[in-house]
Amino acid sequence: MRKIASYFDDSIKEGAERVIAKYTPAMDAVIAKYKPRLQGKKVMLYVGGLRPRHVVGAYEDLGMEVVGTGYEFAHNDDYDRTMKDMKDATLIYDDATGHELDEFVKTMKPDLIGSGIKEKYVFHKMGFPFRQMHSWDYSGPYHGYDGFSVFAKDMDLTLNNPCWKMIKAPWSEPAVGVEEAKAA
Repeated sequence: MRKIASYFDDSIKEGAERVIAKYTPAMDAVIAKYKPRLQGKKVMLYVGGLRPRHVVGAYEDLGMEVVGTGYEFAHNDDYDRTMKDMKDATLIYDDATGHELDEFVKTMKPDLIGSGIKEKYVFHKMGFPFRQMHSWDYSGPYHGYDGFSVFAKDMDLTLNNPCWKMIKAPWSEPAVGVEEAKAA
C-alpha cells in the first residue's frame, strides 16, 4: 500500500498509513496464531499468471519458505520481477511438464505444493499436501487484509491435516512382489 500511495499526494499517503495502522493488530494476531504451526515449512508453487509472485510475501509472513516457483503462461517481465522477490537458491521453472514437476518435487521435498487442479491428484498420490491456487472453488479469496487470514487458515488446515501421515507415495515402499523377484 505504501508503494502505491507513494505515487500520489500526501493525503493519499496519510490515508494509506491509517488503513495500515487499522489492520496491523489483526494481521499480527493472524501471524501469532499460525506462524508457530507453519514456521520452517517449504512451499513449491506452479500457478498461471502472476499469482506465484504475489503470494510469496504471505508465505514468508507465516515463516514459510518458497523453494520453487514457476509459471505456465509467463512472460519475460514476470520472471524478471519474480527473481527479485526470491532467494538465490529458489528453483524457478517455466511451463514444466508433469514429469519435470514430479522430479522437482522429489528433489526439493517441499512440505506443501500450491498449483492448479490438474496437478492436485498427482501430488496427493505422491503424499504431498496440496492447495489449489488457481481458483476459489474450495476456499479464498486470498487477497487483501481479509484474505490473509483465510490464506493462513487454509495453509494450516492443509499442512497439519493428519491424513498426510497415512499416505505413502508408491515408490516409498517396494511394490508387492518386487522383493520376491529380486530374490529369484
